[in-house]
Amino acid sequence: MSMLEEIKEDIKKRCESPNNFFGPGSYEHIKSVAKNAVELAELYKADVEVCEIAGWLHDIASVTDYKLYEKHHIHGAAMAEAILKKYNYPENKIELVKLCILNHRGSVLKEKRTIEEICVADADAISHYDALPALFYLAFVQRKLNIDAGTEFVRNKLERSYNKMSKQSKEYYKAKRDLIKTIFE
Repeated sequence: MSMLEEIKEDIKKRCESPNNFFGPGSYEHIKSVAKNAVELAELYKADVEVCEIAGWLHDIASVTDYKLYEKHHIHGAAMAEAILKKYNYPENKIELVKLCILNHRGSVLKEKRTIEEICVADADAISHYDALPALFYLAFVQRKLNIDAGTEFVRNKLERSYNKMSKQSKEYYKAKRDLIKTIFE
């Protein structure tokens, strides 16, 4: 089994664990981030492999232990480094993966200096549009919100996510955003 396949299996197990606060739907979110990171990397001529690996590992800390959530970007970068070193992954690429994970969060505004960081951050933001069931699970099951509050939570999360993307990605994903917005009308 390849390194990437083993990483995917590891992430899937962590997402399916009863200890994962975000529930098994978090796997769909992570899978979507990886898919969109590859798509954007190809579009923007970034390192596709780095973006895909960072996409798979970007939330590893938060699905492993909810106590790490507030700083999951920091813990996740360290966890990714340890995992990738076991595979003798090139050090320069490990550093790029770590940067992508450190800077993927829209709520933690850090300057993105590489195109790979932009790809992964934008992929994380748009993935919420692909993984709506996971957002509804978070709103209604985990946070126990009523129908109005839960719907508003999801709508606001989607809007915040879209607004955090780069200008290029906003244009690229505008049709997807507009389509999903119709659900809330």
